[in-house]
Amino acid sequence: MVQIYDDYKEHADFLTVYVREAHPTDEWQMKSNVKDDVCYAQPKTLEQRMAIANDFTKRFKYPLPFGVDDMSNAAELAYAAWPERLYIIDETGHIAYRGGMGPFNYKPAEARDWLAAKYGAVKHEPAPGASATPAAGTPAEKPAAGANPKK
Repeated sequence: MVQIYDDYKEHADFLTVYVREAHPTDEWQMKSNVKDDVCYAQPKTLEQRMAIANDFTKRFKYPLPFGVDDMSNAAELAYAAWPERLYIIDETGHIAYRGGMGPFNYKPAEARDWLAAKYGAVKHEPAPGASATPAAGTPAEKPAAGANPKK
């Protein structure tokens, strides 16, 4: 998502929204969370949720604009955003792209394709030894994200 943001931020507004933890230590901890050192208990307060979001953006130098869902999980419920999902809202406020639910159907390349069709493709050479598409669920891809084309 960071590369897509860098490529299209002049054309679209982006927002990542942190919703409830997908794999909290007090519910369903994953080995990958331990390996990536992203182990958090399920936040019980907005302050705890904000602290996790701040930790994420600072630790991973996450450059996208970042919001935090409220404790009633309004954004998560409105967009079926748990554990992760991508949306593009067009200039008229309608959903132009609704990505599949993550992790298995979380496909940032589909959002890139939509943006490329509207604004033109941006090509990148993969870094030596790097995969062309990062593994789903990497810390930089955990939050739900969306792009809203600029008017």
